[in-house]
Amino acid sequence: MYEVERAESVASETAVLVGVLLPDRRPGDEPLAELEGLATTAGVRVVGRLTQRLQVPYAATYLGRGKVDDLIRLAEFHDADVIIFDNDLSPAQIRNLEKATERKVIDRTELILDIFASRARTYQARLAVELAQHEYAMPRLKRMWTHLSRQKKGVGLRGPGEKQLEEDRRLVEKRIRDLRRELAAIGRRKQREVAARSDARTVSLVGYTNAGKSTLMNALTGAEVFVQDALFATLDTRTRRWQLPGWGPVLLSDTVGFIRDLPHHLVASFKATLEEARQADLLLHVADASNPAVHEQIRAASGVLDELGIQEKDTILVLNKADALPDRARLDALLARYPTAVPVSAQRRSGLRRLATAVSDTLSRTFLDVDIEMGVDNGRLLAYLAAHGEILSKRYADSRVVVHCKVPRQHFGRIDEPGVSIRPHAGASHRFDGPHAETKSKIGEVA
Repeated sequence: MYEVERAESVASETAVLVGVLLPDRRPGDEPLAELEGLATTAGVRVVGRLTQRLQVPYAATYLGRGKVDDLIRLAEFHDADVIIFDNDLSPAQIRNLEKATERKVIDRTELILDIFASRARTYQARLAVELAQHEYAMPRLKRMWTHLSRQKKGVGLRGPGEKQLEEDRRLVEKRIRDLRRELAAIGRRKQREVAARSDARTVSLVGYTNAGKSTLMNALTGAEVFVQDALFATLDTRTRRWQLPGWGPVLLSDTVGFIRDLPHHLVASFKATLEEARQADLLLHVADASNPAVHEQIRAASGVLDELGIQEKDTILVLNKADALPDRARLDALLARYPTAVPVSAQRRSGLRRLATAVSDTLSRTFLDVDIEMGVDNGRLLAYLAAHGEILSKRYADSRVVVHCKVPRQHFGRIDEPGVSIRPHAGASHRFDGPHAETKSKIGEVA
């Protein structure tokens, strides 16, 4: 059976990085900076770089003919082991480039899959990575079986490569179906687990990889989750209890980081892993304020959230590593562009009180300040309000009681019953549009 192998350590490999800048790519300070970070994370030493601006990529080699010649000379000069493209290449393009350069060629997706394979720790993460690897490898199977051409030809041995390829493809397709079925089951279990915690308010950390989400989680919760200054240091969702001052306990979750052009295979495979973010009451979008490409990173992370269908959630932008900015003017410029953002330093634990206040204020908007009138014998509803909301006062009149309380909107469906009257409390700061009214706050559009 065909099996995707996890890449072994490639610490001794050297690489030439290649980037084709197409018109739809926004200009950045350093076109290959992110790719170099990915290569370093994978254990590869970068020895050369090559870029080309094109309106459309060349069908055969992605690069133009002249640039292919430049790439051959650059790879030979540095004696590079591998050539890494910051673009997604077709199987034919990889094959043509490998033939021309006589070196291994991988694209952006294959590099990211290699990193994910080395970082996956939990059973769910390993399944998600394996599924993404198989889906990526399916159109490339023919290239992976070229070693069969070395077998001796003869009676009973004609066409071993093609026979093996067809058998291999059937086995991979079956494995993909099995993995999807198993991940779907995990996803359903994850939904039930998250739904079972519906009584607790949930906050999820999202954002660009290496923005400091895990460090921020440690600073806020006192947890000791794994932290490393590397891209995709963790792939698994961790949830910890955060005692929010002036509010009470909430559940804070850390999720896998995003990058620009995150491969679709991975986005689909990790939907179960990101279930915490999908079900969260509030998202903390963590960005690295000290990174020159912070605007691009914010836009890229927002794009992944759009792809996951969770872009409409209440969101607070957290500008982490604010202490690493060279001067106050840079921070002022960021706050002018994102006026509702909260600057913090998770490493130095500064700005955390202001962040906690912003989270409390945002969560409070999802509560309604109401008066609920019911019979005094309705002990079940009184107990429910005490467990899921905040009872501020009670007024009794004959056999009725009016309870002034703050209750999350999500619980109104369970208290709207015959014999119960719900109305906004006098002087409530919010506008009451009924049980299913919603409030949204999002990061403003980036020009």
